[in-house]
Amino acid sequence: MSQDNPPFEIHVHGDIRLRDDVDYTHIQEALRPLWKYVGARSLIDAAASSYEEEPGIRFDPQEHVLQMCWTIEGDDDFRLAIEEACMGLNEIAATGAAIEVSFYDLDFDEEEAPPDAEARDDFLMCFVGPTPAAIMQVQRDLLVQDVVQLMERHFDASELGGVVEAIDRLFSSRFDAMVNSLQLGRPPRGAGPGGGHGGPRKPRHLH
Repeated sequence: MSQDNPPFEIHVHGDIRLRDDVDYTHIQEALRPLWKYVGARSLIDAAASSYEEEPGIRFDPQEHVLQMCWTIEGDDDFRLAIEEACMGLNEIAATGAAIEVSFYDLDFDEEEAPPDAEARDDFLMCFVGPTPAAIMQVQRDLLVQDVVQLMERHFDASELGGVVEAIDRLFSSRFDAMVNSLQLGRPPRGAGPGGGHGGPRKPRHLH
């Protein structure tokens, strides 16, 4: 963790449903970049949040869900740590999920700051999932939710079907382009020992 930049209070929030075969050892390895970032020797040592009322990083074995409501202090280089952790979570996630990361400028004092000064607060949305299709599905669902909530201030919900269809077309085009790029250079499906594998499954709602 670098100390060159002004410090932030960083809050990580998200619930990730994990595969049934995943245990705590897998989770600890996937989240290694996070607990290493805070200088801990294991996930257990790092799992507590800076605020007692927050659950921190917790695994619910009954629901098989990794719950993160975790606040630490760090610098801008935390972005790399969370990016690496998301890559690890992709390997053990059962479905797509979103992770919200908020950066709050600890050096900014609203009462003492000059009138034109602004805090260095920032916000980052990360996505994880077992396949690109699962990740894209979460992105699509969040965008539809945000757009519908915004437009419902001016239109009835029943009038917004065309807007949702337009969003679906955009994501469908992006998904098809991704599949085509993944298939470049691959042998024909079914070629070789054991047959081939098709591209990632298209998310629901994308027609």
